[in-house]
Amino acid sequence: MSSWFKRKTKGITTSTEEKKDTPKGLWYKTPTGKIVDTEELEKNFYVSPEDGYHVRIGSKEYFEILFDNNTFKELDAGLESKDPLKFEDTKKYPDRLKAAQEKTKLKDAVRTAVGKSKGKDLVVACMDFSFIGGSMGSVVGEKIARAADYALQNKLPLMVISKSGGARMMEAALSLMQLAKTSVKLAQLAEAKLPYISLCTDPTTGGTTASFAMLGDINISEPGALIGFAGPRVVKDTTGQDLPEGFQTSEFLLEHGFLDFITIRKELKNKVNQYLDLILNQPLRA
Repeated sequence: MSSWFKRKTKGITTSTEEKKDTPKGLWYKTPTGKIVDTEELEKNFYVSPEDGYHVRIGSKEYFEILFDNNTFKELDAGLESKDPLKFEDTKKYPDRLKAAQEKTKLKDAVRTAVGKSKGKDLVVACMDFSFIGGSMGSVVGEKIARAADYALQNKLPLMVISKSGGARMMEAALSLMQLAKTSVKLAQLAEAKLPYISLCTDPTTGGTTASFAMLGDINISEPGALIGFAGPRVVKDTTGQDLPEGFQTSEFLLEHGFLDFITIRKELKNKVNQYLDLILNQPLRA
């Protein structure tokens, strides 16, 4: 065997720094097993062109989709949670918050902003599932309430995009109080005759479903999203019943009257603004 084929030194000598990594995320595999190029996915609003699967995205991407030229003013960007209960599970709550903030570069599980969408101002609150499972704590409730206040003061429509695993247990009852707080604010919007649009994305569960996610003047969803209060397994264990096919998917909810329509992401901006034009009795924007 020629000498260049033999290992001269024992063990692997390449230092970690020298190892070449394949750039991460060049391909995305959908649940049905289709492989999609991530650049193609991005161009297609993060929807697989192969099977129409809507990949989970966050506030950054939704703001890009909804706001003209991705131009917006973020509201209450610095709001952060405290630790009133001195909560500790596998780690202390402040440590968990800090880790989530470092990992996601977000302050909490919702971002709120105002900007032009098809030329007219729209206030958008969008949840981020990547931040502690999109759990709703005091900051989420406060930011949505303040976004509603901003809409009230400036006579603007509000849109909330839900993506949540439910209430944040580390804040216990304080987290549950956000259900009432956000609901009261939405009632004030309704009194002022300002439109509120709720978009349920995958997953919309727990406290969000029990409050603002289902209180829209119009409740819309993306295809194939999981929407429910408790997960299917918990429902099945509690009721002892076999659940119907497609239970808690957006399609099932549409059929049973819980949603007004399902929209694919590519049409989201048009659909939302078309609805606003109709309800506000203003000329339809092209």
